[in-house]
Amino acid sequence: MVFQSKMTIYAALVGCLALMGGIFYYGNLDSVQIEQVEIELINVELRDISTIDNQVKFDVTFLVKNPSEKTFTVPLIGYQLYGDGILLGSGQYSTEDISMPGRAAFFPGVELPLKNVFVLEKSEVNSEIYQDAIENRITSFSAEGSITTQSSWMTIEKEFKIGF
Repeated sequence: MVFQSKMTIYAALVGCLALMGGIFYYGNLDSVQIEQVEIELINVELRDISTIDNQVKFDVTFLVKNPSEKTFTVPLIGYQLYGDGILLGSGQYSTEDISMPGRAAFFPGVELPLKNVFVLEKSEVNSEIYQDAIENRITSFSAEGSITTQSSWMTIEKEFKIGF
């Protein structure tokens, strides 16, 4: 009787370890899949100029693609925006305050534009680039930062450098 109860305990432990190994294996497959996320900077458009606040607002649009077989969401894109090679400042697209089921789902093969408002403060850049911004004379934009993708099992952060 004692031998049989020890065998039952060992069988339960082996079963739990196998289950944990399966979860770990499945989770690693998710990380490989959602790391395949692709991001492009497709548009930066002058939105508003505030002479009172000394601010310029731009609509920044990223195109996010899912070439993998796993569905994921994008809770965060943190980036630094450059205009004509000059750092304009930092921006952030965030849906972290929205629960995962409420976020845009990136199903396999889907690409979606994600928009964000970037605020350029006059006090944070030199007067020449600020003047170029309010007169819409910046000819090229680029961004670098990281995109966070999240599936039901995994959260991955991927670095990027993009521009147009």
